[in-house]
Amino acid sequence: MTSDATQHVTKSEIVGTDAGEARITWHPAPKNKARLVLAVSHGAGGGIEARDLWAIAAALPAHGVTVALVEQPWRVAGKKLAPAPKTLDVGWRGLWPALTKPGLPVIAGGRSAGARVACRTATELGAAAVLALSFPLHPPGKPEKSRADELLGAGVPTLVVQGGNDPFGKPAEFPAGTYELVEVPHGDHGFAIPKRAPIGEAEAMTIVTDGVTRWAGMLGA
Repeated sequence: MTSDATQHVTKSEIVGTDAGEARITWHPAPKNKARLVLAVSHGAGGGIEARDLWAIAAALPAHGVTVALVEQPWRVAGKKLAPAPKTLDVGWRGLWPALTKPGLPVIAGGRSAGARVACRTATELGAAAVLALSFPLHPPGKPEKSRADELLGAGVPTLVVQGGNDPFGKPAEFPAGTYELVEVPHGDHGFAIPKRAPIGEAEAMTIVTDGVTRWAGMLGA
Protein backbone atom coordinates (compact mmCIF):
# COMPACT_ATOMS: atom_id res chain seq x y z
CA MET A 1 0.00 0.00 0.00
CA THR A 2 1.36 3.41 -0.90
CA SER A 3 1.15 6.46 1.32
CA ASP A 4 -1.69 9.00 1.18
CA ALA A 5 0.71 11.44 -0.44
CA THR A 6 1.28 9.24 -3.48
CA GLN A 7 -1.81 7.07 -3.70
CA HIS A 8 -4.36 8.07 -6.36
CA VAL A 9 -7.40 5.83 -6.37
CA THR A 10 -10.42 6.55 -8.58
CA LYS A 11 -13.95 5.26 -8.07
CA SER A 12 -16.91 5.50 -10.42
CA GLU A 13 -20.46 5.90 -9.17
CA ILE A 14 -23.74 5.78 -11.12
CA VAL A 15 -26.29 8.32 -9.89
CA GLY A 16 -29.94 8.37 -10.93
CA THR A 17 -31.40 11.74 -11.95
CA ASP A 18 -34.64 12.90 -13.52
CA ALA A 19 -32.71 13.19 -16.80
CA GLY A 20 -31.37 9.62 -16.63
CA GLU A 21 -28.37 7.91 -15.06
CA ALA A 22 -25.24 10.02 -14.67
CA ARG A 23 -21.75 8.95 -13.65
CA ILE A 24 -19.26 10.47 -11.20
CA THR A 25 -15.61 9.44 -11.28
CA TRP A 26 -14.00 10.40 -7.99
CA HIS A 27 -10.34 11.44 -7.68
CA PRO A 28 -10.09 11.83 -3.90
CA ALA A 29 -7.70 13.99 -1.95
CA PRO A 30 -5.91 12.29 0.97
CA LYS A 31 -8.41 11.98 3.83
CA ASN A 32 -6.35 14.09 6.21
CA LYS A 33 -6.02 16.90 3.65
CA ALA A 34 -9.40 17.03 1.88
CA ARG A 35 -11.09 20.42 2.29
CA LEU A 36 -13.04 20.94 -0.94
CA VAL A 37 -14.81 18.99 -3.66
CA LEU A 38 -14.44 20.24 -7.24
CA ALA A 39 -17.25 18.79 -9.35
CA VAL A 40 -16.51 19.39 -13.01
CA SER A 41 -18.47 18.28 -16.07
CA HIS A 42 -17.78 18.09 -19.78
CA GLY A 43 -19.06 20.11 -22.71
CA ALA A 44 -21.63 19.39 -25.41
CA GLY A 45 -19.08 17.96 -27.83
CA GLY A 46 -17.04 15.62 -25.64
CA GLY A 47 -16.68 13.83 -22.34
CA ILE A 48 -14.49 13.74 -19.26
CA GLU A 49 -11.52 12.63 -21.34
CA ALA A 50 -10.88 16.30 -22.20
CA ARG A 51 -7.24 17.22 -21.60
CA ASP A 52 -7.96 19.97 -19.07
CA LEU A 53 -10.35 17.85 -16.99
CA TRP A 54 -7.82 15.04 -16.68
CA ALA A 55 -5.00 17.48 -15.87
CA ILE A 56 -7.09 19.00 -13.08
CA ALA A 57 -8.09 15.57 -11.74
CA ALA A 58 -4.42 14.57 -11.61
CA ALA A 59 -3.15 17.77 -9.99
CA LEU A 60 -5.73 19.02 -7.50
CA PRO A 61 -6.07 16.10 -5.03
CA ALA A 62 -2.53 16.66 -3.73
CA HIS A 63 -3.67 20.16 -2.75
CA GLY A 64 -6.63 19.02 -0.68
CA VAL A 65 -9.24 19.16 -3.44
CA THR A 66 -11.21 16.01 -4.24
CA VAL A 67 -12.10 16.11 -7.93
CA ALA A 68 -15.37 14.60 -9.16
CA LEU A 69 -15.51 14.23 -12.94
CA VAL A 70 -19.17 14.26 -13.91
CA GLU A 71 -20.66 12.62 -17.00
CA GLN A 72 -24.09 13.91 -17.86
CA PRO A 73 -26.87 11.34 -18.52
CA TRP A 74 -26.80 11.84 -22.30
CA ARG A 75 -23.13 10.80 -22.39
CA VAL A 76 -23.71 7.80 -20.11
CA ALA A 77 -26.54 6.73 -22.43
CA GLY A 78 -24.17 6.85 -25.42
CA LYS A 79 -25.92 9.70 -27.21
CA LYS A 80 -23.90 11.95 -29.51
CA LEU A 81 -25.85 15.18 -29.08
CA ALA A 82 -26.41 17.08 -25.86
CA PRO A 83 -30.01 17.88 -24.90
CA ALA A 84 -31.45 21.33 -24.23
CA PRO A 85 -29.81 23.47 -21.51
CA LYS A 86 -32.71 22.98 -19.08
CA THR A 87 -32.27 19.19 -19.36
CA LEU A 88 -28.57 19.56 -18.59
CA ASP A 89 -29.54 21.56 -15.51
CA VAL A 90 -31.93 18.79 -14.42
CA GLY A 91 -29.14 16.22 -14.63
CA TRP A 92 -26.76 18.44 -12.67
CA ARG A 93 -29.31 19.12 -9.94
CA GLY A 94 -29.94 15.40 -9.59
CA LEU A 95 -26.24 14.77 -9.08
CA TRP A 96 -25.77 17.41 -6.42
CA PRO A 97 -26.73 15.32 -3.35
CA ALA A 98 -24.06 12.75 -4.29
CA LEU A 99 -21.47 15.51 -4.71
CA THR A 100 -22.15 16.85 -1.22
CA LYS A 101 -21.86 13.45 0.49
CA PRO A 102 -18.19 13.93 1.48
CA GLY A 103 -19.44 16.77 3.70
CA LEU A 104 -17.16 19.38 2.14
CA PRO A 105 -17.88 22.65 0.33
CA VAL A 106 -18.48 21.95 -3.37
CA ILE A 107 -17.10 24.01 -6.25
CA ALA A 108 -19.42 23.68 -9.24
CA GLY A 109 -17.40 23.43 -12.42
CA GLY A 110 -17.53 22.51 -16.04
CA ARG A 111 -16.08 23.13 -19.45
CA SER A 112 -18.03 24.92 -22.19
CA ALA A 113 -21.71 23.91 -21.87
CA GLY A 114 -20.86 22.40 -18.49
CA ALA A 115 -19.58 25.79 -17.34
CA ARG A 116 -22.92 27.36 -18.30
CA VAL A 117 -24.75 24.73 -16.23
CA ALA A 118 -22.52 25.44 -13.22
CA CYS A 119 -23.14 29.18 -13.48
CA ARG A 120 -26.90 28.86 -13.93
CA THR A 121 -27.40 26.61 -10.90
CA ALA A 122 -24.66 27.72 -8.48
CA THR A 123 -26.76 29.89 -6.18
CA GLU A 124 -29.78 27.58 -5.92
CA LEU A 125 -27.60 24.55 -5.16
CA GLY A 126 -25.40 26.32 -2.63
CA ALA A 127 -22.13 25.95 -4.52
CA ALA A 128 -19.12 27.45 -2.77
CA ALA A 129 -17.72 28.77 -6.06
CA VAL A 130 -17.75 28.18 -9.83
CA LEU A 131 -14.95 27.05 -12.14
CA ALA A 132 -15.74 27.89 -15.76
CA LEU A 133 -13.37 26.25 -18.25
CA SER A 134 -13.66 27.61 -21.81
CA PHE A 135 -16.85 29.50 -21.04
CA PRO A 136 -18.76 29.83 -24.35
CA LEU A 137 -19.41 33.56 -24.18
CA HIS A 138 -21.08 33.47 -27.58
CA PRO A 139 -21.42 31.13 -30.58
CA PRO A 140 -18.43 31.40 -32.94
CA GLY A 141 -18.73 34.46 -35.14
CA LYS A 142 -21.84 35.73 -33.32
CA PRO A 143 -20.67 38.03 -30.51
CA GLU A 144 -24.09 39.68 -30.44
CA LYS A 145 -25.53 36.46 -28.95
CA SER A 146 -23.80 36.93 -25.61
CA ARG A 147 -24.22 34.57 -22.65
CA ALA A 148 -22.49 36.97 -20.28
CA ASP A 149 -25.60 37.15 -18.10
CA GLU A 150 -25.11 33.50 -17.09
CA LEU A 151 -21.50 34.12 -16.05
CA LEU A 152 -22.21 37.38 -14.28
CA GLY A 153 -25.23 35.86 -12.54
CA ALA A 154 -23.38 32.96 -10.89
CA GLY A 155 -23.52 34.78 -7.56
CA VAL A 156 -20.46 33.06 -6.06
CA PRO A 157 -16.66 33.43 -6.48
CA THR A 158 -15.91 32.44 -10.06
CA LEU A 159 -12.78 31.57 -12.00
CA VAL A 160 -12.82 31.55 -15.80
CA VAL A 161 -9.98 29.75 -17.61
CA GLN A 162 -10.06 30.77 -21.25
CA GLY A 163 -7.95 30.08 -24.31
CA GLY A 164 -6.41 33.18 -25.87
CA ASN A 165 -7.73 32.15 -29.28
CA ASP A 166 -11.09 30.66 -28.28
CA PRO A 167 -13.65 31.28 -31.05
CA PHE A 168 -16.43 31.10 -28.44
CA GLY A 169 -14.98 34.17 -26.72
CA LYS A 170 -11.45 35.49 -26.42
CA PRO A 171 -10.42 36.87 -23.00
CA ALA A 172 -10.55 40.47 -24.24
CA GLU A 173 -14.22 40.02 -25.16
CA PHE A 174 -15.32 39.21 -21.61
CA PRO A 175 -17.20 41.96 -19.78
CA ALA A 176 -16.02 43.50 -16.56
CA GLY A 177 -17.13 41.59 -13.50
CA THR A 178 -16.10 40.29 -10.11
CA TYR A 179 -14.90 36.96 -11.50
CA GLU A 180 -11.22 36.16 -12.08
CA LEU A 181 -9.92 35.16 -15.51
CA VAL A 182 -6.82 33.11 -16.34
CA GLU A 183 -5.74 33.16 -19.99
CA VAL A 184 -4.12 30.18 -21.68
CA PRO A 185 -2.08 31.89 -24.42
CA HIS A 186 -2.76 30.66 -27.97
CA GLY A 187 -5.27 28.07 -26.71
CA ASP A 188 -8.44 27.27 -28.63
CA HIS A 189 -11.75 26.13 -27.13
CA GLY A 190 -10.21 22.79 -26.10
CA PHE A 191 -6.92 24.43 -25.03
CA ALA A 192 -5.12 22.91 -28.01
CA ILE A 193 -1.99 24.87 -28.88
CA PRO A 194 -0.79 25.47 -32.49
CA LYS A 195 2.58 23.95 -33.32
CA ARG A 196 3.94 27.38 -34.21
CA ALA A 197 3.11 28.79 -30.75
CA PRO A 198 5.95 29.50 -28.28
CA ILE A 199 4.37 27.19 -25.68
CA GLY A 200 3.32 23.55 -25.93
CA GLU A 201 0.39 21.57 -24.60
CA ALA A 202 2.22 20.57 -21.42
CA GLU A 203 2.88 24.22 -20.58
CA ALA A 204 -0.74 25.08 -21.38
CA MET A 205 -2.01 22.43 -18.97
CA THR A 206 0.38 23.72 -16.30
CA ILE A 207 -1.14 27.18 -16.71
CA VAL A 208 -4.59 25.63 -16.23
CA THR A 209 -3.73 23.54 -13.19
CA ASP A 210 -1.59 26.21 -11.52
CA GLY A 211 -4.36 28.76 -11.95
CA VAL A 212 -7.05 26.47 -10.56
CA THR A 213 -4.83 25.31 -7.69
CA ARG A 214 -3.95 28.87 -6.65
CA TRP A 215 -7.58 30.03 -6.84
CA ALA A 216 -8.92 27.00 -4.95
CA GLY A 217 -6.28 27.60 -2.29
CA MET A 218 -7.75 31.04 -1.62
CA LEU A 219 -11.29 29.75 -1.09
CA GLY A 220 -12.29 29.46 2.52
CA ALA A 221 -13.08 25.99 3.77
